Amino acid sequence: MTFRNFGPVVPVVRVQVEDFDVASEIAALTANRPDIGAVVTFSGLCRDENGQLSALELEHYPGMAEGEIGRIAGEAAARWPLQGLTVIHRYGRIPAGENIVLVAAASPHRQAAFEAASFLMDYLKSRAPFWKKEHRVDGSEGEWVEAKETDDAAAARWRSRDRPQ
Repeated sequence: MTFRNFGPVVPVVRVQVEDFDVASEIAALTANRPDIGAVVTFSGLCRDENGQLSALELEHYPGMAEGEIGRIAGEAAARWPLQGLTVIHRYGRIPAGENIVLVAAASPHRQAAFEAASFLMDYLKSRAPFWKKEHRVDGSEGEWVEAKETDDAAAARWRSRDRPQ
């Protein structure tokens, strides 16, 4: 069987209010692609923080968020042998239990897909221009969520790594 050469991967990046279906996104990523041997996904959900949180409100600058996510996704596509890459990030008021983010990396082999997905999430957590505000179950507004030092440390580990072979 001969496989078509798809050339460099063009990442799919969407920043949207609407929820997404993980299975449908994987199906779209892998449709008619017999060269894909692994798909690694990360789906981030809004958690309820032990019953205290009813929702997160995510704000962003339109255009800026898409551009930065696209830059990060392009870097992942350049570093690893990927056949497909999808990144979806929601904004607006997101109730506990709903999807916030999806990263799906497709590659001929699992290691590249795992590393690319991990790289993307580490950079999305520390570099994507989103601001999160908590909304509590009791009706009060919580605080704006501050970035964590651990998120910056996770992203920093990729700067010290050579490009995978």
